[in-house]
Amino acid sequence: MGGELSTSAVRTFLTIVGDRLRNPASLVLLGGSGLSLLGNQRPTLDLDFNGEESEPGEFRRLLEQVAAEMHVEIEAVPLHRFIPLPQGAEGRHIPIEAFGKLMVFVFDPYSIALSKLDRGFDSDLEDVAFLLRQEWIDAETLETMITDATTLAAAFDLNPDDMRVRLELAMQTASRN
Repeated sequence: MGGELSTSAVRTFLTIVGDRLRNPASLVLLGGSGLSLLGNQRPTLDLDFNGEESEPGEFRRLLEQVAAEMHVEIEAVPLHRFIPLPQGAEGRHIPIEAFGKLMVFVFDPYSIALSKLDRGFDSDLEDVAFLLRQEWIDAETLETMITDATTLAAAFDLNPDDMRVRLELAMQTASRN
């Protein structure tokens, strides 16, 4: 099911969902689909949104229905279970726009960057480099957040030293482009 998901496909998905909603709703995207709405040109394979996999409800059923119709992979990601969210994360969500009755945000870019530095795939480092280049995040602030996360590293299975090395690689990539 699915394939590469372009920015236009993400926008089409959001438009269909927004047009079908009975009541206003919000959706907070993260991962590659969220970054595509910030201008990242790297295609993604799925549409990740902030949420719990077990959340029932009409809105969730609508998301799944539109995803099935469009052959789009969607995934609820409870990011707070994977990384310690940095202080103020909720207030740094980036409003994108309203798609009909659907208001769309991109999750706090620092939280996204932390999760990508934790996982450390090449595509993750490219995404962090994008966030740095576009000034959605600042390397010094991100370094401080990695340090702050150190006290909770064991609870989240984080390796702050690896995250710092990956941040340095992302910074090098950002400075080349």
